[in-house]
Amino acid sequence: MSVIEVRHLRKAYGGHVVVDDVSFDVGEGEIVGILGPNGAGKTTTVECIEGLRSPDGGSISVLGLDPQRDRAALRRVLGVQLQAGELPERLRVREAVELFAAFYEDPADPAELIDRWGLGPKRDAFYRDLSGGQRQRLSIVLALVGRPRVAILDELTTGLDPQARRDTWAAIEQIRGEGVSVLLVTHIMEEAERLCDRVAVFSAGRVVAVDSPAGLIAGLAGGQRLRFRPSAPVDEAVLRALPEVDAVRRHGPDLEITGRGELLTAVTTRLARLGVVPTGLRVEQARLDDVVVALTGHEPVEEPA
Repeated sequence: MSVIEVRHLRKAYGGHVVVDDVSFDVGEGEIVGILGPNGAGKTTTVECIEGLRSPDGGSISVLGLDPQRDRAALRRVLGVQLQAGELPERLRVREAVELFAAFYEDPADPAELIDRWGLGPKRDAFYRDLSGGQRQRLSIVLALVGRPRVAILDELTTGLDPQARRDTWAAIEQIRGEGVSVLLVTHIMEEAERLCDRVAVFSAGRVVAVDSPAGLIAGLAGGQRLRFRPSAPVDEAVLRALPEVDAVRRHGPDLEITGRGELLTAVTTRLARLGVVPTGLRVEQARLDDVVVALTGHEPVEEPA
């Protein structure tokens, strides 16, 4: 079952199309990531899903609700953590959660939610005195206080130090563990690889690929590289004929083979049949950022911590 369905979404500003025929979905219990360079249409797409912007074409459904027509009902099932969310410096943690809880008919218990997300010792602290990781946990609490079935998290860990980032990742996994489906916008490839069941890669206003991180990596041409020294001469044409192999190159006595899918298994099986041992075998695997560069032509860029 899809909890978010985006079909042929289009949005333009002054004749400039920023979202062009975008389609993807988020399944129940999934964490789906949105990746791509700045200006690719990610934020506009998310704002249309949240009901903050009106699409020029296409359709959006969130648990069967239209974000424009069913705004009041949408707020009861959708929790949103905004990228640029800030609170007054002298607002206390418990005050912030109690304030947001007052917006809902049947909110979660603020005190219980604060304790569950590790902010109990900071319940009376001012917002200005929270660390980056604590502020992000508070933003998650505010997104969840209305008991949503779907949460949208936008650049949640940008600028955090490594430990705070990993703590926040654990928090996102906890959200999914509690039955909330998550749409996660991120520039951090390690984050997407760890958390996301699937990712949608945006480029120039379009979705250019949707798959699991592992599936995207496995499908990247030349995404895997093997290098070894054969124990006996090998006919390179025999290796090139394997469907998993993209190229075979010789570097002195060594062979370098690039390809995709089950490359390692295919090559070593063929070598075994030939009675050849790949000595000094080294395996290099592409990463998700390599896929994004190949699909969009842009290196993922993250703000410094």
